[in-house]
Amino acid sequence: MPVSRRMPVGAEVVPEGGVHFRVWAPRRQRVQVVFEGKTVEVLELEPQQNGYFAGHSRGAAPGSLYRFRLDGEPQLYPDPVSRFQPEGPHGPSQVIDPSAFRWSDADWRGVGREGQVIYELHIGTLTPEGTWEAAAREFPELAAAGITLLEVMPVADFPGRFGWGYDGVDLFAPTRLYGTPDDFRRFVDRAHALGLGVILDVVYNHIGPDGNYLKAFADDYFTNRHQNEWGEAINFDDENSGPVREFFTANAGYWIDEFHLDGLRLDATQQIFDSSPEHILAAVGRRVREAARGRKTFVVAENEPQHAYLVRPPDQGGYGLDAIWNDDFHHSARVALTGRNEAYYADFLGKPQEFVSAAKYGQLFHGQWFSWQKKPRGTPAFDLPPAAFVTFIQNHDQVSNSAHGRRVHQITSPGRYRAMTALLLLGPGTPMLFQGQEFAASAPFVYFADHKPELAKLVHKGRAKFLSQFRSIATPEMRARLVDPSAPETFARCRLDLTERQKNAASYQLHKDLLRLRREDPVFHSPKLRAVDGAVLSDSAFVLRFFGPDGDDRLMLVNFGRHLHLREAPEPLLSPPEGKGWQLLWSTEDPRYGGEGTAYTETLENWNIPGEMALVLRPGVPREPAPVPHG
Repeated sequence: MPVSRRMPVGAEVVPEGGVHFRVWAPRRQRVQVVFEGKTVEVLELEPQQNGYFAGHSRGAAPGSLYRFRLDGEPQLYPDPVSRFQPEGPHGPSQVIDPSAFRWSDADWRGVGREGQVIYELHIGTLTPEGTWEAAAREFPELAAAGITLLEVMPVADFPGRFGWGYDGVDLFAPTRLYGTPDDFRRFVDRAHALGLGVILDVVYNHIGPDGNYLKAFADDYFTNRHQNEWGEAINFDDENSGPVREFFTANAGYWIDEFHLDGLRLDATQQIFDSSPEHILAAVGRRVREAARGRKTFVVAENEPQHAYLVRPPDQGGYGLDAIWNDDFHHSARVALTGRNEAYYADFLGKPQEFVSAAKYGQLFHGQWFSWQKKPRGTPAFDLPPAAFVTFIQNHDQVSNSAHGRRVHQITSPGRYRAMTALLLLGPGTPMLFQGQEFAASAPFVYFADHKPELAKLVHKGRAKFLSQFRSIATPEMRARLVDPSAPETFARCRLDLTERQKNAASYQLHKDLLRLRREDPVFHSPKLRAVDGAVLSDSAFVLRFFGPDGDDRLMLVNFGRHLHLREAPEPLLSPPEGKGWQLLWSTEDPRYGGEGTAYTETLENWNIPGEMALVLRPGVPREPAPVPHG
């Protein structure tokens, strides 16, 4: 008798009563569900076409614990599509009824690409408690600061007491470390009530090494056809790849459907290999939109080579995703702030032309030669709208890819940092902050993972090898100081001190004011394609002009170096709209932000642009240039 299912695989509470089980195990002849409890019960699953097995238990119910027995073998395995692992990846799976949760977000319409301010966070370190419930208590503060979209680092269950989440092994099971699946749903529901969207970082490029039981069911989950940096490549285009593709597209839809998420962040898509007529990334994006049932969604890809076709519509040969991380902007910013361009920063100089080009064209490499990798980088992206590029000066990877995991404000000057923050938050791209960035958090963020001892040693060694590409870290004295990722104190040090919102009030005010300006100013709020131009003014200074309607333009002056005096200014972008003059709208040197005050920029000796600052001008009533102060 057929039953009503939400997903093609997994254990589902069905309207007909009881629980229906379905699993893909093509290498097996017999599959049983073994229930745990006072008395052990066994459900024999019936074989179906293409290697599937299915069966209906009238006695199972939400909360039931179960595992699979394969071909009568003594070892029992968790469900590859488990919705919860209360004892971790090596324990039994639990039947979850997603329909039992009572949502209050019926009026929520989702989030689109335009107008977002993203906040990347790790549930385990955002608060001292490290739970969904504790994180949700921070929503009013985040919303008031100007955040619109939360990007949650991966939560697919993984072994151990702590970790980043990128070695998840149960892709449908939110880790028990942060709470129950309904705690996650409550987190999303509360976010929507305050106008915050939520997207989840998912890892479809590899499966973690510990607790991964997929091959017990089917070798075909993986393929040798492609080489993957982190182990076996996922089989999206080799023999028997159909059920594998179904598994991952079902996962993408699952988060949108059962958790009301507003989209996904796709990790390291350059390690997702597929030569199928429809690339798996395009299929994932399509499934997300289908599962949203008319709500707006946002799907962003991390893609190290920055392939623009990921974002183009399918009818233009693209995959139809919404945005791509802009590593180029980060790399230029990091070099400008620190003066260092080791390793993968080697092709970036942090010069004004790079920031002018980033404002105009998004990413900097559109196919030019990249000397660090000894191959071309990027593809042409001139047609993509500004919002398609997610810009940042911090994220989980880039903060941790250093000797001590220090935040950017700790390794540059205050003036330069404020100026770069203004460029990030008022620039045409979609800005992203990393947790604590808005209040100059002192907590580091380094790699942490609670693996078994032998695996932990390999991970520690591998992490040190990766960081050795930075010559300054490769020295013996620095390698000896690298933290142990498996040490509990390493994880504990990364927890935010939320009282620093008050202690570092100047930095917090800076971010809130910039985000308010971005939200309320009609020119900064909705940047359009080709609505920004710029010019280099010196080796360290540049101007960006944001063109508004009817001449209501904005002028941003940024100077990362010494005071600049332009006695001659043959640059049309500096000219005010006809019949008007420039007046100060905002400055990084406002005393509220710890600044030193803002002198007049237009004087009788032409433009004077103070060092290590950024300011924004708007059209106003014409006035005579200010006299040059003496003494």
